[in-house]
Amino acid sequence: MNQFVSRGLSPALAVAFTVLLGGIALAADAPTTAAPKAATPSSAAPSTPAAKTADDDKTLYALGVLLSRNLETFQLSEAEFAHVRAGIIDGFHKKPEAAAAEASLPQIQALQRSRVQALAQKQKDAGQAYLDKAASSAPGATKTATGLLYIPVAPGSGPVPARSDRVKVNYEGRLIDGTVFDSSAQHGQAATLSVGSIIPCWTEALQLMKVGGKSRIICPAPLAYGDRGAPPKIMPGATLEFEIELLSIEPPAPAAGAPGAPGAPGAPGAPGALPAPVPPKAP
Repeated sequence: MNQFVSRGLSPALAVAFTVLLGGIALAADAPTTAAPKAATPSSAAPSTPAAKTADDDKTLYALGVLLSRNLETFQLSEAEFAHVRAGIIDGFHKKPEAAAAEASLPQIQALQRSRVQALAQKQKDAGQAYLDKAASSAPGATKTATGLLYIPVAPGSGPVPARSDRVKVNYEGRLIDGTVFDSSAQHGQAATLSVGSIIPCWTEALQLMKVGGKSRIICPAPLAYGDRGAPPKIMPGATLEFEIELLSIEPPAPAAGAPGAPGAPGAPGAPGALPAPVPPKAP
């Protein structure tokens, strides 16, 4: 199951928005000066760098884009970003004024905390307005005691899964602005997951559904990723919306070493067995 539903991956997501600080911290732990390397006599001519291609330019541009995503939770203004850009340039060129940057780590962390808190509150306010509007306009909408908004789309006629069950679902996850951040269609197949091991709004909603049914759910931040979010796609405090189709309740996963378990005779991965199907990858 992908990272945007699986609760098991959430500890990694909890620090996703601190990647930039982590990189700075690693730099702070590294020796400030590298030991000089002894010169190695050589009669060979210096190698000539390979000619740069358009693909190289595209790759380097993508590197810049990915690095920029680590700044999203800082919510920088253009003027503030100009200072960050100057620091990147000075650090890249190893200018003397960049040498003491590690001393500012406490201030950087404090700045990030304050910006994340403000961003999370802004997201929560927008999400609450979106949920309230849907609650008053969507046919059959029910707001549960936890704050989940559950909207039945098709009733289904099969059994209702329990918290201990494994289920197969099709789904689509959206931000409140309509942006699709994940879906089973993107992975090319339905997802199989454990009802009790996913984000809270899914655990609750699946136990309100019958096999064959479809529902739309709106999850306030405490039932999704809370104040940590899952940047860069899901901001801290974000309210999320999902369309879910409950396809089936699956048999329990076989215990290790049992017939049909991974590595057991006749199981995927065992000698002579067929290759196991590839699960969907997180985006």
